[in-house]
Amino acid sequence: MTQGGAARRTVLGAAVLAAGAGMTGLAATTASAVTADSRAAGGHDDGREGGYRDLPSPTVIGHRGASGYRPEHTLGSYQLALDLGADVIEQDLVPTKDGHLVCRHENEIGGTTDVADHPAFASRRTTKTIDGVSVTGWFTEDFTLAELKTLRAKERIPALRQRNTLYDGRWAVPTFEEVLRWAEREGRRRDRRVWLHVETKHPTYFRGLGLGLEEPLAKLLRRFRRDGRDAAVFLQSFEPSSIQRLSRLVSAPRVVLLSAAHTRPWDFEVAKDPRTVADLVKPEGLKWISGFAQGIGPTLDLVVPRDAAGKLAAPTTLVRDAHARGLILHPYTARNENSFLPAEYRKGTDPAAYGDALGALRRYFELGIDGIFTDHPDTGLLAAEDFRPGRAVNR
Repeated sequence: MTQGGAARRTVLGAAVLAAGAGMTGLAATTASAVTADSRAAGGHDDGREGGYRDLPSPTVIGHRGASGYRPEHTLGSYQLALDLGADVIEQDLVPTKDGHLVCRHENEIGGTTDVADHPAFASRRTTKTIDGVSVTGWFTEDFTLAELKTLRAKERIPALRQRNTLYDGRWAVPTFEEVLRWAEREGRRRDRRVWLHVETKHPTYFRGLGLGLEEPLAKLLRRFRRDGRDAAVFLQSFEPSSIQRLSRLVSAPRVVLLSAAHTRPWDFEVAKDPRTVADLVKPEGLKWISGFAQGIGPTLDLVVPRDAAGKLAAPTTLVRDAHARGLILHPYTARNENSFLPAEYRKGTDPAAYGDALGALRRYFELGIDGIFTDHPDTGLLAAEDFRPGRAVNR
């Protein structure tokens, strides 16, 4: 990256030091440890802590951890997101051949692990149709957990995030159970609950393979006491039927993710449901969602579309309409790099350089969204501070 690097390192270093200093002052008594353990578990309605409505707003969600700085969906990425101050940390779940839930954005792992460097697995490279799309590579459902644990994670987009390649090979692919244990440990250290935002990936596809995601996920949530309505976890999916299934298994808050307006959720495709995302963001669609979910996670373009030149156009009424149905909004995904920003917030021509990410975030926060997924939690928090209660908005 040719722009913003020094500033980023300064902010990053200060945030990590501050987080470390905060941890050194924690009490070590047995009583406080017990209280913190309960908070870290964060599952039952015991009155000690509130639910998702009590999170800071706008809420900053570490997208796949702090994936702007570390290879995504690694314990290193999750840890850094937490150290930078993210309010919630996101995980995407896919299964192994033997039914373990692991954290990967996709079940194809050629782009996020070193599997191609393992001759023993060369024959497992194949082509599959995932939700109607042909994909070639290596897939988690063809590996046992023991085999998957021989691989190491790497940066997914090295051309844009070359600095992140420094950490290639540093971490293994984590299981969701390992993440839950990590969240418990961090909760005890910080004397507060560690919030997670957990997505079921391609649930219809995996159910067809006999690897349903919802039941093992619910079992883990119950074991770690994250199954209650005030649990420190959001459950999310692009397939509404997965959220409906989870609503029958646990009471934890749930979010329906929404892609581009013209698309249809894959479970709708399979069920021959003619509705598109454009239908779901209308008042009647939002009313339907509110019957089994507490929020939506729309792509940012559903909140503020971009015009032909890539600039932000007039906002839609989605924020107002969702709030009218009692739904919170956690749009995705804010990033610092020019290649992801609206055209008017880019600086220079280097796609990997940082643009005016704070300006873009301010535009979204002004519309009243309840939170945002971001690869750069420190940037998101800096922008969010101006919009949190008691803060004067800097102009």
